[in-house]
Amino acid sequence: MPGLVCAHELRKTFGAVAAVDGLSFEVQAGEIYGLVGPDGSGKTTTIRLLCGALRCDSGEVSVAGFPMRTRPEQARAHIGYLPQRFSLYDELTVLENLRFIAGVRGVGERDWKARSLEILKFVGLDGFTGRRAGQLSGGMRQKLSLAAALVHRPQVLLLDEPTTGVDPVTRQDFWQLIIQQVSREGVAAVVSTPYMDEAARCSRVGFLRRGRLLEQGKPEELRRKLDGRILEGRGQPLQLLRRLAGELEAVEDVQMFGDRLHIRLARSEQALSIEKELGPIFLAAGGIGFAARVIPPLLEDVFISLVEGYGQG
Repeated sequence: MPGLVCAHELRKTFGAVAAVDGLSFEVQAGEIYGLVGPDGSGKTTTIRLLCGALRCDSGEVSVAGFPMRTRPEQARAHIGYLPQRFSLYDELTVLENLRFIAGVRGVGERDWKARSLEILKFVGLDGFTGRRAGQLSGGMRQKLSLAAALVHRPQVLLLDEPTTGVDPVTRQDFWQLIIQQVSREGVAAVVSTPYMDEAARCSRVGFLRRGRLLEQGKPEELRRKLDGRILEGRGQPLQLLRRLAGELEAVEDVQMFGDRLHIRLARSEQALSIEKELGPIFLAAGGIGFAARVIPPLLEDVFISLVEGYGQG
């Protein structure tokens, strides 16, 4: 069954730069698809292609069964879009902003207020209907933007890095709202994010680098590819431990995660032998407090391994 969002072989260039290069994925109702990658990976360009703000050089986008190239108005009618930057009117109140957006989106005069109040209660802004948008905090402005995106009951939500610049508590609240909306109304959501902890909340993720999709799948499936191959190492000085670990033949990569290392092995069965080999070498070189254990891989580990494979390919 075709998804509510279908992207097939999307390509968009700016001069000599391919911002999006052969991107394909589908998103079903009740699913959150995360576009994950660093700045410059093509996330925002992809979101803008999906909503019709940009026209792809080649490839096809369809939303709720309507091709964006030939039936853009019908496709856009099913989209709720939240851009990176706040795009509502600072001089209007919370409720006035929603009234304006509801009118633009074709919500009838008889229905707009009930729907607006319902959505404001859902996002926790029902006590601020008379406050001007310019007087809201950053987190509250994002919630108002989400309310505006939802006011016409869209089938598809396109959210471009919705939690960038907000505090951790607001980030948590915002994601709870997205998850509830998707499950409650069967919306298909596409969320771009540079944060791996947010990627882990998605139904499926697609890892992007330089406009290309490295791999996509459920977070748990992607992590499973590195099961048994991530060794957490501790010791002081950590830089010495990192250098020595990186010199071992069975070690593919070593990354620092705060006060510890993630040591990626070529094969899971090497974990015990590496632990036994690395400890004496480190202690002999003057290190102290050595400890190592196999840990479940993080999405960061998966992404780093994919990027290295892409670079070698």
